[in-house]
Amino acid sequence: MKIVTTTNARKNIKAIIDRVKYRGEVFGIGRRDSIDAVVLKFPEMYNAAVNDVTNINAYSKSFDFLKDEPDLYSVADLKKRYA
Repeated sequence: MKIVTTTNARKNIKAIIDRVKYRGEVFGIGRRDSIDAVVLKFPEMYNAAVNDVTNINAYSKSFDFLKDEPDLYSVADLKKRYA
């Protein structure tokens, strides 16, 4: 995630939105070393039965980076703990 200041975001909002829309980049916008907002691509699919946060998490590829991470728990571990 690239972090930009609010001033920089105001000056370059079109470029930021184009990078989010066409390249799938994610931007944090903030000031004084804190992120106040996140700009990410809105999901192509949308389920009106659930809220916006669930739609973004489920359909926007927000968690695609996890596909390269190793599994910490096996299915047997999860069944033993939660089933």
